[in-house]
Formats: sequence, structure tokens, C-alpha cells
Amino acid sequence: MDLYKEVLIMSSISSFGTGTYFGVSSGFFNSMFGTSQTSGTSSTLFDYGSIKNGSYYKLLKSYYNGNSKIGSIAGETTSNVASDSAKKNAASVRDSAKALQEDSLALLSKGKDSVFTKKNVRQDDGTVKSEYDTDAIYKAVSKFVKDYNSTTESAASSEDSSVLSSTASMVKATKANSNLLADVGISIGSDNKLTIDEKAFKSANMTDVKSIFNGTGSYAYGIASSSSNIYNKSVSQLANLNGYSYTSTGSYSSYQYTGSLYSQYK
Repeated sequence: MDLYKEVLIMSSISSFGTGTYFGVSSGFFNSMFGTSQTSGTSSTLFDYGSIKNGSYYKLLKSYYNGNSKIGSIAGETTSNVASDSAKKNAASVRDSAKALQEDSLALLSKGKDSVFTKKNVRQDDGTVKSEYDTDAIYKAVSKFVKDYNSTTESAASSEDSSVLSSTASMVKATKANSNLLADVGISIGSDNKLTIDEKAFKSANMTDVKSIFNGTGSYAYGIASSSSNIYNKSVSQLANLNGYSYTSTGSYSSYQYTGSLYSQYK
């Protein structure tokens, strides 16, 4: 190996152990290469991020100068590097789940901001009657249905078990309310997607619609919680796929170079 390159590598490892890279140490590499030992949970968490995204493999390959045995072992690590399609899917799940959560919260709104607030409508005979704005309610529920379907569709292609589990729980909750939904013109297909019949929906009792989509304990209340959970799982998945390291509390660190420090090596 070129002497300059070897010195550069060992220098990086040594300085890494002293915390010069954004205060993050690495006990694993210190132990492996015989540099000074540091302690703390952050070192293990950082190392995992480097291994996860293949950065560590580049360091090993450079240090051992293409040793076939090391390359074979490290090659297994690179096979776990996230594909672009997995990242794209995770981002899609994240965005659709966020939209669904916002739809649910909009339907759950109270007071003057509630889509279920009755309005005074002048009748044909000149009298004024307080009524629900059926068109506005239909529009809000239709958007909910659209984003619900987008979430279930994108999540079905997820490679993350926690995302799949959270979505399955949401689908189960929807099926448990299938009769109530059917009463207001909303059906569940074999693909778990929802379909809203505009004529049937607008002909339904809006008080029944309100009981499904407005209020604590309602169907929309449960979906707001489920979509929030799916969103959080997809955000964590995406951070993992991007090779971020983990903090001692389980959250992800977004320090520059974190988990990718060794990508400079070929």
C-alpha cells in the first residue's frame, strides 16, 4: 500500500477516536487498529451507521489493499446498502401518511373550523334552516379516502416490517368499521382501498357521517393515530436507509459525514 495513503487512513482513524469529527468517537475502530480507546454509546451507534451504508467497507478495502477474504466478508455488508427504490418508497409512504394524518385532523376539527358546523340555508319557501354543508363534507372525506388509498398502496411495497405492521393495524381498524362506512356510501375493496359513492354519500344522514369522522373515539380519530404512527416509522426507515447513525436515545443523528466518513476511500 502507498505509504502516504496508509498514513492518511491511520490518521483518520486516530483522529476519529479523539472525537475530532463532530465529537463522535469510535471504540470499535480504535480496538481493531490499536489506537487509543474511548468509551460511550455513541461509538457503537456511529460504527453501525458506517457499516450499514457501506462506508466502512471502503475503509477496509483500502486498508487491506484488496485482500480477497476481507473483500468477501465486507461485500456482504454492501449488499445491505439501500436501493434507490427503497428510499423512494419510504419517502412516498412518509408523504402519503402525513397527508392522511392532516386529512383526519381536518375532519376532527371542532367549532367554527369544523367542516361539520351547520350553516343557515334559505329554503324555497323563504324560511331559513340550519343544515350541514354536504358538498364541503363530501370534499373533505373524498380527500381522506384518496390519501388513505395512497398510504396503503405505497406501504404495501415497503421493505420495513414496522411500516407494514402499522399499516396492517390501520387496515384492520378500517375493516372493523366497514358496516358504518357502508351506511354512508364508502366501501372497502379486496385490495383494502376505499371507494366513496358520491350520490350515496350525499344522500346519507350527515349526523351519521359526523359520528364516523368527527369526535374522540371516532373512526377518523383512530386513523389520525395510525397514520401518525406510519409516518414516524417511515421517517425512521428513511433515516436508516440513508445511513444515518443512531443516538443513545434511539433517534437519528444528521451530523455531516456521520456514518459516511470512510466513503472517500476506494
